[in-house]
Order: sequence, then C-alpha cells, then structure tokens
Amino acid sequence: MILSGCSSETSVRRIKIGHGLDQSHPVHKAMMYMAEVAEKKSGGKIEITVYPSQQLGTERECLELLQIGSLGMTKVSSSVLEGFAPDFKVFSLPYIFRDDEHKFNFFESELGKLLLRSTEKFWLRGLCYYDAGSRSFYTKQKPIKTPDDLKGLKIRTQESPTSVKLVNALGGSATPISWGELYTALQQGVVDGAENNPPSFYTSKHYEVCKYYSLDEHTSVPDVLVISTVIWDDLSEQEKIWLQESADESYEYQKKLWREASLEAIEEVKKSGVEIFYPDKSLFEEKVKPLIEEFKSDKKIFELIQKIKAIK
Repeated sequence: MILSGCSSETSVRRIKIGHGLDQSHPVHKAMMYMAEVAEKKSGGKIEITVYPSQQLGTERECLELLQIGSLGMTKVSSSVLEGFAPDFKVFSLPYIFRDDEHKFNFFESELGKLLLRSTEKFWLRGLCYYDAGSRSFYTKQKPIKTPDDLKGLKIRTQESPTSVKLVNALGGSATPISWGELYTALQQGVVDGAENNPPSFYTSKHYEVCKYYSLDEHTSVPDVLVISTVIWDDLSEQEKIWLQESADESYEYQKKLWREASLEAIEEVKKSGVEIFYPDKSLFEEKVKPLIEEFKSDKKIFELIQKIKAIK
C-alpha cells in the first residue's frame, strides 16, 4: 500500500482508498479533493489513489483489509463500522441530532473527534466524518404519514442490528438486504419500501419503483473516513499533519457538495412523479423513545447519548 522511492529526498508515500460509492457521489468527490489537497500540501510526497464502486471490496471487506494493513484507507457507513467499533451504534439510534447544525457541531467537537479515535484499538483510525444527510422512508404502495402506516410493511434496512430494531419499533417489518440487491427486491415485492437519504434515493433510481417519499428524517448516520493504524503508525509526524489537514478540508468541501446534491435529488424525483411528504416527526420520535431507554443498561452508550444531546 505504501511504496517509497530510492532516497529520502525522492520518496513518495502512496496510499490507496477503496470504497463502494460511484464516481458521481459527493463523498467520492470529497476524497478526490482530499487527494489533490494532500499532494499540494506535501509537494507531491503523498500520493492518494481512490478506487470507487467496490473495486477493492465491499465496505466490510475493505475494513478487514485495513486491519491487516493490506489497504490504506476506506470510507464506510458508521452502521457498518458499529460491527467493528460498538460505540458507533449511537448513530443508528433515532433523533440523536436536533438538526444539521447540532450534527455538525458534534462532528467538529472534541467528543466527536474522541469517538473517531476510539476505533484505534480495532486497528482503524477515523480521520473525519462525511455528511450522509438524514434517512427517511420511501414506499411503493402508500405514503408513511404516521408510524401506523408502517404496520404490515416489509422495509429494507442496512445490516445493522440497531437499524433493524428501529424499523421494528416504528411498526414495520425490518428486512436486511444488501444495497446492490435492493432495486430488484423492490421491483419484485420482496420488500415494500426502504429508507435512505435523498441523494441515495435518487442515484439508486429507487424512485422508479417507489413513488412516495416521507421525510421523517429518523436517523442521521454519517460516513466515516478511516485509515489503517498499520499505515498511520508508519507515517512521519509531518505526513500525519498533511493527511489530517487534507481530510479536514475534504469534510468542509463534502458538506457543501452534499447540501447541493440533496436539493437536486428532491427536485429530480419530484419531476419523476414522486410525492414528497413532511410528516410530524414528533409522532415518530415518541414511538421510538423505548429504544433509547433500552440503552440505560449500557452505561457507556447511554452516557454518550446524553453528551451528544447536550452539545449546543
């Protein structure tokens, strides 16, 4: 993953990033931007190559490659990361953030950075968060205006135990299905709907099958840019500074791209005949309160929830 030249004066640090998104995605564009910034900051001494669309493996496979140092970096959903670093399950809990401002304040806080570093004992180091908006329900047969509308519906979820509990708590029947299989599953009626953010709903073309999109915004599950500690520990202090600064700048760039992509996605799916609904979020929030209460027995996670909610 990291190759050096013949002398210290000409050595180049080469790092590969593998991820599962396509090249049009704001997160891919942010990582390409990071590569440009890192090359500029380092005067060409850091060279980052980005491999999109699962060229180097699925999210889980990339994480496993990071753990043994066979891959430099990857981008994963925090829902997948919770299978490696359990504290990240907090992001799959409903209505953790009051709004986007609260969410970004957490990402940029010392608490947010501490959570990124908590993965180091699993041979993974978080460099920054990437905004993945808020997840909402889209369905084939009817809109979701209240939690009662979910009764009897099979809703696709990510392969996250917390996500499954959330959909079940709201009255739906959670059905974990891989992202790549979801379009066909919706077409064939294996599931009645799914939940995701606007850009993913649009770029996946799921709007061709599901004509109801209800913006209940039940979770805000960020993506996380992760580097192998095998690779990180081998970097010089200056290289670490260059890389972290480049990641931080890509985070700011990605926020802007995401906001633009979300607005565009809503407009485009409307043009394709999708009806957009803005249900009363308090009805959903009330329904899932028992899910939060369950974590009182998990002192560490419950304290983390309280600290996040206390951030201004």
